[in-house]
Amino acid sequence: MKLFGASISPFVRKVMAFAHEKGIELDLVRTSPGADLPEFRAASPFGKIPAFQDGDFAISDSTAIITYLDAVKPEPNLIPLEPKARARTIWFEEFADTILMGACGKILFNRFVAPKFLGMAGDAAVADAAERDELPLALAYLERAIPASGHLVEDRITLADLAVVSPLASIALIGWTLDAAAFPKTAAFTGSILGRPC
Repeated sequence: MKLFGASISPFVRKVMAFAHEKGIELDLVRTSPGADLPEFRAASPFGKIPAFQDGDFAISDSTAIITYLDAVKPEPNLIPLEPKARARTIWFEEFADTILMGACGKILFNRFVAPKFLGMAGDAAVADAAERDELPLALAYLERAIPASGHLVEDRITLADLAVVSPLASIALIGWTLDAAAFPKTAAFTGSILGRPC
């Protein structure tokens, strides 16, 4: 199985972590968004990462890839079967992909991707506003949502945990630091998940 992308991408990292927790081996083919690699474009016609290939089956989008991996190897179960827990897991993945990544993505793109990979200046004002105005709202929600167990759903590791930590890990790689005094539960949760081998 091949995964096309770069591990700094929170979406690529989420798939890699999910596969590792499942015991599924993926061959990461380092690929930038928009690359002209034929295998990559067959899986991702719009040039977005991650993309995935398993034999003659190819698809893109982290959620689609995870859905495939979960069906191929149902155990260990990282997407709960109990209806309410399953719905909450999908909610947290969506929260991570849209709300949390909406803020983190502006920071990551403008402070790192644009200057390092695209050779253009990022918009510091956009990154600063996201860090000041958007990210704290998402972190405040997490601070309220994280249960005493330290896992978002069913008091165990699930896709919810992996998805939520992934955008925070990406911006931490470029120097952002979570304010543990303001968000102690979120800091403990993030540290715990990042401490896993995946």
